[in-house]
Amino acid sequence: MILAFALYPGAYTLLVNSGLSTEVVALLPRIETLVVVLFFGLFAMSFDFISGYTGYLSFGHAAFYGTGAYLVALAANGTLPLLGPETPFMLLLVLAGVAAAVLALAIGSVSFRLSGVYFAMITLGFSQVLYVFVRDWDFVSSAPRDGVAVTGTLEGFRIGVPGVDGLTVAIGQLTGDSIEGLLGFIDLTPTEVSFYAIGAVVLVCYLAMQRLVHSPFGRTLIAIRENEERARAIGYNTYAYKLGAFVASGFFAGIAGALFVGFRRSVTPENGFYFLVAGDALLVSIIGGFGTLAGPLYGELFDATVREFLSKEGGGGGLLPYLRANVGDATLATELYNGLTVAEAIDTFLNGHAALYVGVLFVLFVLYVPNGLLGTARDRMGGTLAKAVPRRLRRWLGE
Repeated sequence: MILAFALYPGAYTLLVNSGLSTEVVALLPRIETLVVVLFFGLFAMSFDFISGYTGYLSFGHAAFYGTGAYLVALAANGTLPLLGPETPFMLLLVLAGVAAAVLALAIGSVSFRLSGVYFAMITLGFSQVLYVFVRDWDFVSSAPRDGVAVTGTLEGFRIGVPGVDGLTVAIGQLTGDSIEGLLGFIDLTPTEVSFYAIGAVVLVCYLAMQRLVHSPFGRTLIAIRENEERARAIGYNTYAYKLGAFVASGFFAGIAGALFVGFRRSVTPENGFYFLVAGDALLVSIIGGFGTLAGPLYGELFDATVREFLSKEGGGGGLLPYLRANVGDATLATELYNGLTVAEAIDTFLNGHAALYVGVLFVLFVLYVPNGLLGTARDRMGGTLAKAVPRRLRRWLGE
């Protein structure tokens, strides 16, 4: 999958420039969409790290995402003391994670006194308190409800080895670096450079979480999820383990928020602290596979692809602009029922209704694919894909 992500920009460009470009644009997500998949997928994985592996649903997880995002935006604008526009972005990533982890420690120390729906509600309450606080706090900007737009570091946020210009690249939709002549023949646009740079950070974070999951610490979290009373009875301090997992998940959520601002260069209370941000993470975690860690990334890829495919015109390649461009005028003017034409039906049922169809798909996943995409694949393969695929290949080659 890492190789598939790495090769996708080149393959996408080749296909778009081929004779099949209109069909491809209608079916495949844009590179910019995949950048969003990466940083929000990291946030969803951090959500799954605590909720999928301990069974405690953190409905207030957006608090950590927003903390990381606002810290980077305010530091870049020179609003925070000790941190300014000259602060290396790699350092800001770490500080964003630390700030979110400290907040997670404060919230978790109170929230883990409760369990079940009460835990979910108290984390939601903390998140909403922070949302209202930031939305009305004049310190963040002159119009806090409108969020913060980055005005500093106009050359872009840089990912790589700090102090070594040859090993760092600037990310951002408009201010990122472009690369020409890489390996003598590869040219990368700013969006593609951002894709690879952000992807490298996401990969490191994923591997770190994966290591935690497969450590004795992670095994204990799974034991808590399966039977917390038994884990406590055999001597584990379940409160400390849950709090540690909550802090770790907050750290990675803060990094995801920092990457979000690094690419988008702005943040608002709605896309930073609002509880529906955590709701989106829950949605893609269920679609991808709860308690699989990598599953939420695939769930976000599925969700973003479907939304773009069903997007309205002006929102990128998708079914609606494809139909308008390729269906003949006579067909569009054909009356279907009681004066409703094909063109009107397309606008009525497709234009701007992507969220509706994603919601229907979500219900179908809950009913018929409860283990999600990755969880179902693991069930069919008899284990994790990293172990099952080589085992089956050896069996087939042996035969």
